[in-house]
Amino acid sequence: MLASKLASALESRTKRQIRRTLPTAPASTSGSTAAASLALADFTTNDYLSLSTSPVLLSHLHSALDSAPPTHILGSGGSRLLVYSPAHAELEERLQGFFNADAALLFNSGFDANVGVFSCIPQEGDVVVYDEYVHASVHDGLRASRVPKAHRHAFRHNDLGSFERALKKMVHETPGLTAASGSSPRNSLFVAVESLYSMDGTFAPLPEMVLLLESLFPAGNAYLIVDEAHATGMYGDHGRGLICRAGLESKMLVRVHTFGKALAATGAVVLSSQLIKDYLVNYARPLIYTTAISPINAVAVNCSIDLLKNGVAQQLSEQLFSLSSYFVSTLHARLRSASIPSTLVSLPTYLTSPPISPLHSPIIPLLTPHPRPLSAHLLTHARANARPITWPTVPKGADRVRVCLHAGNTTEELERLIDGVLTWAKGVMKEERSKIGRMGVAGWAESKL
Repeated sequence: MLASKLASALESRTKRQIRRTLPTAPASTSGSTAAASLALADFTTNDYLSLSTSPVLLSHLHSALDSAPPTHILGSGGSRLLVYSPAHAELEERLQGFFNADAALLFNSGFDANVGVFSCIPQEGDVVVYDEYVHASVHDGLRASRVPKAHRHAFRHNDLGSFERALKKMVHETPGLTAASGSSPRNSLFVAVESLYSMDGTFAPLPEMVLLLESLFPAGNAYLIVDEAHATGMYGDHGRGLICRAGLESKMLVRVHTFGKALAATGAVVLSSQLIKDYLVNYARPLIYTTAISPINAVAVNCSIDLLKNGVAQQLSEQLFSLSSYFVSTLHARLRSASIPSTLVSLPTYLTSPPISPLHSPIIPLLTPHPRPLSAHLLTHARANARPITWPTVPKGADRVRVCLHAGNTTEELERLIDGVLTWAKGVMKEERSKIGRMGVAGWAESKL
């Protein structure tokens, strides 16, 4: 019975074209065609600064490992609560200072960090308001928390009006959020957002959110929790993130920075007060009941932080943002010039129509109802690896091919990618015109119903 149920569920996903599979090795480039001879360009990983292939970082890591005590390199030996590790303690102390925080606590991943924070920090009677596009780890944490579904409310992505309405709704429905005469509020409100969203490449309006919270909650019982996973290393002074760039460190209850994306390492850190850190050490199950990251990972993170501090990452960030600007402007112009309908493939309007953010993002969605065929075409004809993203990862009707740019990408690779998009779109349009010719307009229209 179990096997048939599992197989049936997978078959259902196959039919709906949403079945996930692990990536396979790229096709061989040993063929004789021009396309096959090109190197496969990476437009899918989160290695935004290309540090995972940086000879500078690799050399620095080798030197750091050579000088580290041999007993402080390999396996951590167990949970942080059982085994003292100088490498972990020293890294936490450094991150606390680097990010201008009161306290820092390492987690094995950003997912674990978010689950740990949201599963135990909100208390009984508290409420949580979150951006509709916030990461799955936040939802998993909330499902394990004391906060019932009725006290969890989403607002439209980056919509300040929707955000304000959600806050007021929670105040109206939760008397404990406001202070009775001569007393303080009994309960707290938490806001969960990402500074840079991983599917859309959009930036949270953090300063405006802070102002709204301070205006609506003068007693100070509203708290902002921000995931900086996709912003770490690229924005703010020495890559400290978008919160640092806006000067809002003191306005945050919790910040989460991860090391596995732009920093080319492993793990994450929760930045908070000493009280929050102590509470997480006592109640955060993803911290308590798992073996800590190996000390070698802590050494690797330290090496990446060194590159943030000495300006190497800053140069890479500027190169990355230049590539992002070039890609968006060039693709947008060529789509318009070729009269490609937006219903076939397009860039989001927030990248092409005012008001346009002054910040450049390495994450650029190509919106299309045919993400899998477009991705497959790019892989085989442009030797560009950009993956399709469909429901349930993104909302229904918001399918896309997500392009993740890297400092190590070249303009030649971007041109190949742009040419691939245009070639695919023109091919689809030609096929549609051919169908209309064969079936007649009425028959073609009927086939679309």
